[in-house]
Amino acid sequence: MEPKRPSIPMQVQAFPRRNRRLRWPWVLAAVLVALLLIWLVSRSPGESPPQSPAPVSMTQPSGPPWQMGNPEGRFTLTLYADLECPFCREYFPQLKRWVGSSADVALQWHHQPLAAHEPAASAEARLAECAAEAGGHAAFWQAVEWVYAHTRSDGQGLPDGLRYPESTPAVEQCMASERPDAAIRSQAAEATKSGVTATPSLRLLDRQTGQAILLQGPIEGDALLSAMDMLSADVTSPAYSSEASTDDFGEVPR
Repeated sequence: MEPKRPSIPMQVQAFPRRNRRLRWPWVLAAVLVALLLIWLVSRSPGESPPQSPAPVSMTQPSGPPWQMGNPEGRFTLTLYADLECPFCREYFPQLKRWVGSSADVALQWHHQPLAAHEPAASAEARLAECAAEAGGHAAFWQAVEWVYAHTRSDGQGLPDGLRYPESTPAVEQCMASERPDAAIRSQAAEATKSGVTATPSLRLLDRQTGQAILLQGPIEGDALLSAMDMLSADVTSPAYSSEASTDDFGEVPR
């Protein structure tokens, strides 16, 4: 009986089928890589993903007044202050927290350096203005906080040899110029003309009704809310003063 020969052709036919099954994922991967390369080449040079708009407080402004809070809010609160005023120094952190929790308020600074605190008061005001000129709104408030944290107050100024840590060549150049002086003098003159007789003082403006009131002294948050309600009701009042207000130009004690 003739021995049965192995079915070699069947084995030969099986290998090509196995190779085809193993090779097709690599072909698909190559196609995908080619499509990715074509997409990358087709992109225009310098194209970058879209970025979120910068916060309003970080934009580069054209100049003072420097603001924090909501610039589109209904109320504008102007703080008349002296960087050498110890009562302003104590009041400022409280006011900043209140503005931060009030969605409809923008706070703006108004220089009012007192004669008794010169020349330190104006020198520190120049520093804040130059920091803002170089860095915008946020840089101004950062400089104000730094001055209040380090000044000896009452006209004694900053410790000898202490240098502002965020100073840059642009800030130094501004400090050597007369640019910040014009804004400081203008704001001080405007404050006097508006009847500001003490620091700290506040002017609350309702941008919707156009009504405004002057609040002299470190006004607490509840009193500010009451003043906002009064302005919203369009009640005309020449001024609202705290019990700590003074008749003579000077500092308002807490």
